[in-house]
Amino acid sequence: MNINLAKSELIHFVGIGGIGMSGLALIMKGLGFKVQGSDKSPSKNIERLKKNQIKFFLGHASSNIKNATILVISSAIKNNNIEIKEAKKKNLPIYKRGDMLAHITSLKKNIVVSGSHGKTTTTSLIASIFAKAKLDPTIINGGVINSLENSAKLGKSEWSILESDESDGSFVKVPSTYAVVTNIDREHMDYYKSLNDLKKHFIKFMLKVPSFGKTFVCSDDKNTKDICKISKIKNILTYGFSNNSNFKIKNLLFQKNKSVFDVEMCLPNKKKTILKKFEIPLIGSHNVKNATAAIAVSYFIGVSPIILKSGLKNFKGVERRFNKIFTYNGAEIYDDYAHHPTEIREVLSGVSNSYKGKKILCIFQPHRVSRLNDLKNEFCYSFKKANSVILCPIYKAGENLRLNLDYYKFADQISKKSKVRVFLVNNQYELAKFLRQFLNKEDIAIGMGAGSISNWIKELPTLMKK
Repeated sequence: MNINLAKSELIHFVGIGGIGMSGLALIMKGLGFKVQGSDKSPSKNIERLKKNQIKFFLGHASSNIKNATILVISSAIKNNNIEIKEAKKKNLPIYKRGDMLAHITSLKKNIVVSGSHGKTTTTSLIASIFAKAKLDPTIINGGVINSLENSAKLGKSEWSILESDESDGSFVKVPSTYAVVTNIDREHMDYYKSLNDLKKHFIKFMLKVPSFGKTFVCSDDKNTKDICKISKIKNILTYGFSNNSNFKIKNLLFQKNKSVFDVEMCLPNKKKTILKKFEIPLIGSHNVKNATAAIAVSYFIGVSPIILKSGLKNFKGVERRFNKIFTYNGAEIYDDYAHHPTEIREVLSGVSNSYKGKKILCIFQPHRVSRLNDLKNEFCYSFKKANSVILCPIYKAGENLRLNLDYYKFADQISKKSKVRVFLVNNQYELAKFLRQFLNKEDIAIGMGAGSISNWIKELPTLMKK
């Protein structure tokens, strides 16, 4: 796509309220494109777009695209969407978000972060280091970076830092100068159908990195190790706790609200070096690995250790990643995006290590029928580090699928296999009543899920006063 010609186009985003779509729309508006979009409901992302004078249509309708010349569609949008049907009638070009992202970033030096878990935090940590180094990158992230109060930023330098979502396969089209693969897990099986198919796509993604670039791969993850062996790609550096890592995590110490660690660097034809006392305001070994990925990329391109440490220590976090919402009766209540069994285990393990003596209450809202059908057994074993689980109704995310389980039996299986007490609630009002009755200063409560649970948690301070 010729960008100068494209500025005469009117680009319509279908599903513009999504975090990735809204971020891309903001960047394209900043580049001078005419941008508009539609979504089924308002949100904070929509408010950010309106502040940037991006036209928004509430709901989907064929009239929304009467003047549009290009459509960009979210992976969440189905082919029977009325705007897509209308665009096909008009023979308008239709691009997935990943395709358009590839076009826009084709002239940049790109650091592209992908993987099943940890993408958003890793992208944000790299962005924090680059900001401290005054490199002024363009950033497109999958979550709101607290220091930017946004998920995207148009920078003036040649660098871009991008989170690339693998959910619809389009991440393989984004050009990378450097890439990160955090891990590969059984996720988005509605698209990939098999774990082997997912692995093949990640190999394609890594093969896009030029010979003068590098892919930074977590050496602790079985599936990433498998694809490194299968692909025999040469321009790879590894990070993690494993002894053979090029960037090896050592001397890890968990404290309340932060983690401290060293990184031993074993690079080809270089003397072994240890960088000491990195500090991040995050908990959990998964976040230490995310930070080490950020260290590895940034160090490799020449950022000094002093800047690395400062950028990480002063990291302001990401929305919906273990964010404290309020305190009630001495109990702290947090909001987190964890919605996959692996993510739930990692968050609960991090909380258990950093908040010794606290009783952990997990408020879990399953996200997508397809995910719960596929991973129901894995979910049942995911809450072992919690003391109690409050199970909320499933958030279907628009899926019209049959749930292949009895929900009460599912709760019972969580209780048996994770050895926790499980309570069911039907709505946020029952949740508020339960917490009002039982929360005390020994508890730490964490809302988890990718659906409406975040709003439920944020409404609790008001609901619990009643």
